[in-house]
Amino acid sequence: MQTSSPPKSNADRTAAIRSFLADAGWGDAAIAPLAGDASNRRYDRLTAADGTRAVLMDAPPEKDEDVRPFVTIARHLTACGLAAPKILAEDATTGLLLLEDLGDALFARVLERQPEMEHQLYEAAVDVLVRLHNCDLPEAPDYSPGLMAELAALAFTKYRTAVTGEDDPALTARFTERFEDLLHQTTRTPPVLALRDYHAENLLWLPDRDGLERVGLLDFQDAMTCHPSYDLVSLLQDARRDVSPVIEHRMIARYIEATGTDDHAFRTGYALIGTQRNLRIIGVFARLATDYGKPRYVDLIPRVWDHAMRDLDHTALAPISDLVRDSLPAPDPAALDKLRGR
Repeated sequence: MQTSSPPKSNADRTAAIRSFLADAGWGDAAIAPLAGDASNRRYDRLTAADGTRAVLMDAPPEKDEDVRPFVTIARHLTACGLAAPKILAEDATTGLLLLEDLGDALFARVLERQPEMEHQLYEAAVDVLVRLHNCDLPEAPDYSPGLMAELAALAFTKYRTAVTGEDDPALTARFTERFEDLLHQTTRTPPVLALRDYHAENLLWLPDRDGLERVGLLDFQDAMTCHPSYDLVSLLQDARRDVSPVIEHRMIARYIEATGTDDHAFRTGYALIGTQRNLRIIGVFARLATDYGKPRYVDLIPRVWDHAMRDLDHTALAPISDLVRDSLPAPDPAALDKLRGR
């Protein structure tokens, strides 16, 4: 592993990248940008003269990025027999990784062309989770009920405040306290590793591989330990594409059958985790629009809102259901325009 001092300027960073690639044997490769995510990370595809490809992850430490969790989880996933990109070269100090290129066949793109593959792809994704949850836990932070409730409250502090113009700390505190208590009571099952962004835009279909390695895994640097339903919620209550209710029902049943978990307890946890995740995402998307000038995320909020409202219908959510429904404004066109700054 290379070590060096973090670059101080754009010119320094460009020089650091060139040096990193040269040392890794990719100094002469053609470079083309790949689509990024909501973070400060940047991705480039490298193509060598012989056509071999790799991916450069540029995660500047000065922008609060850290490649070490990605490396730790990638190696854990590989040890579990799953298809995370291999680490070809790394410089944690500078925030640079050279990764195996798993291609472009994201589940979301495959399903746009071949919607009839939805059942096959989602079955494969569920089977990956079954394997992952049977592996020993790696070193990873705990997604505790307190932290989960705090992040779900972003729906109040970022979304509600931006739409209504009102900041109500007492309301936020009341929600956070109730929800944390509810999470403590109903999600006591032994934790597993949750990749936390496990959905159709981060899963790749690799049909030339065998078994579980047909599912390529991306964007798992924020993995934490928490309730087993978390990644299933992420997969089936997708913020970016509609998953049919039939698929959602069948995939939950597939996971329960494969793991032998208690049906009622798991579905209750699924509803709570779904509420937590969807409220957090509503708040995060509002923050991305209002604080970071990324209004495109506003268009996704109505779908996430529908997921959250459906999760709140579960009887286990009764202690917070009315509070959430009465306090948060629905994402109607006027509310969404406020988030866009119009």
